[in-house]
Amino acid sequence: MSENTSSSPRQAQVPDSAAGRRFDAVLAELFPEFSRSRLTEWIKSGAVLLDGEPVRPRDPVRGGEIATLNAVLEVEVHAQPEDIPLSILYEDEHVFVIDKPAGLVVHPGAGNPSGTLLNALLFRDPAIAKVPRAGVVHRLDKDTSGVMVVARTVQAQTALVEQLSAREVHRQYLAVVVGALVSGGTVDAAIDRHARDRLKMGVREDGKEAVTHYRLRERFRAHTALECRLETGRTHQIRVHMAHLKHAIVGDPLYGGSLKLPKGATDELVAALRSFKRQALHAETLEFQHPITGETISNTAPVPADLVALMKVLREDSKAFAERERGRW
Repeated sequence: MSENTSSSPRQAQVPDSAAGRRFDAVLAELFPEFSRSRLTEWIKSGAVLLDGEPVRPRDPVRGGEIATLNAVLEVEVHAQPEDIPLSILYEDEHVFVIDKPAGLVVHPGAGNPSGTLLNALLFRDPAIAKVPRAGVVHRLDKDTSGVMVVARTVQAQTALVEQLSAREVHRQYLAVVVGALVSGGTVDAAIDRHARDRLKMGVREDGKEAVTHYRLRERFRAHTALECRLETGRTHQIRVHMAHLKHAIVGDPLYGGSLKLPKGATDELVAALRSFKRQALHAETLEFQHPITGETISNTAPVPADLVALMKVLREDSKAFAERERGRW
């Protein structure tokens, strides 16, 4: 589909205090519901006029002019709506907060033309097709479960993207990693596309800044449950950073390497580790300022059953090992 929806022209007066500033910068303040890049595109296309005349984004304003915005919100998404059940943790007219299950792809793509979160969103709210990326402002990998926020309007999306860029969104994850860590810490290691494997990301000196804070949630005999907090949001960030520490996430098919079984593991643990075929990573808590009201919105997604079961078996293995060790003494 490729339809357009035109709204009535909107006008605002340039304040006298803006004299001498670039038109695109001033326009972004007059119409904060739209991103500066989108407004710049509209200026270049002639959809924005200053005192009835087209101007360039960099042209200075005098102050007192009337800016006229003939906004055209095009349908940005070309996927089909599908009736796919969603677990909604919070919703209003501006945002959805969703508990995404492991296995659900966020966007259609090669190999996944349908059956995605985006298809489900279009079914639940057809108007979201006019928001870039159907309102998705941050992504979770297919096999990472947990909470994510989706904007239902352009204004909400612009505000949420700004919060993410300013590192004002609290994103907390639960990860089960290989190895018994003794303390928490911070990984400050830049990430970019892997030099040889284009499917992977990697730590690179010339990459983009990436910072992950982690602390111990629960220690097992040969594994650790970590609480990870993202300061930045690079692709695969926690997975790459944990592998960089030599404590890859359990079950990670891309960064985990070969299966590592602890010596003397119970049959139950061996079976559990062999059968856990996704990264043991769950987006647990998401907290942000509501893009319209400014209210703090905080939601926690319950730990999924497969991860609960894995941690239970790890706990029981640790207990059984401790009892065997005591018996030797």
